[in-house]
Amino acid sequence: MNCFSGKKLACIRGERNVFSDLSFSVCEGEMIVLKGPNGSGKSSLLRLMAGLLRPAKGELVWNGKSISEEPEIHNQRLHYVGHLNPIKSILTVYENINFWTELRNCPNQINYALNVFGISHLQNILGKFLSAGQIRQTNLVRLLAIPASLWLLDEPTASLDANAIKALENAIKRYRTNGGIVIASTHLNLNWGNAQILNVEEFNLRRLN
Repeated sequence: MNCFSGKKLACIRGERNVFSDLSFSVCEGEMIVLKGPNGSGKSSLLRLMAGLLRPAKGELVWNGKSISEEPEIHNQRLHYVGHLNPIKSILTVYENINFWTELRNCPNQINYALNVFGISHLQNILGKFLSAGQIRQTNLVRLLAIPASLWLLDEPTASLDANAIKALENAIKRYRTNGGIVIASTHLNLNWGNAQILNVEEFNLRRLN
């Protein structure tokens, strides 16, 4: 069984101690929802989990092995969806998603993923003609188009309408049923099943020793 954990993590950005002494553990089919006000460190924590930042203290572990030992393998096992949507304006929706599938050299599930998020009719539209919500949906489509064991989602519902949010909720439920692990930050109360709640703000006032 796949398990992902963090042990006594600390994060420093610039001169600021964002959080310290933060631990978590999550296994197949489970989900952690990150809570806390803006600036509390939710995005920084997700970037640590994705291997984009290194913790000032502590360790991130996948199945007993530090992710720092095999960073490329860790990158291949996850999808990270941040605030920015890496959609190329000169490529169509389909071409944008296909670009990601070719990077991972994995089976093509693009049509299925487009249908789940209800944007198959946009597949031949250039990125520069998409609305903010459609751009976000295109970014989220890669979650389903490319297999991964871990989803790290930073405010994934940003710019989405009610139908798109419902599609995301259902996609997360199915993914978890199949053993996927999800860690997401959100200010909303969403219907994505039982989940651990981790309030990052609780670790803001702790100081490094």
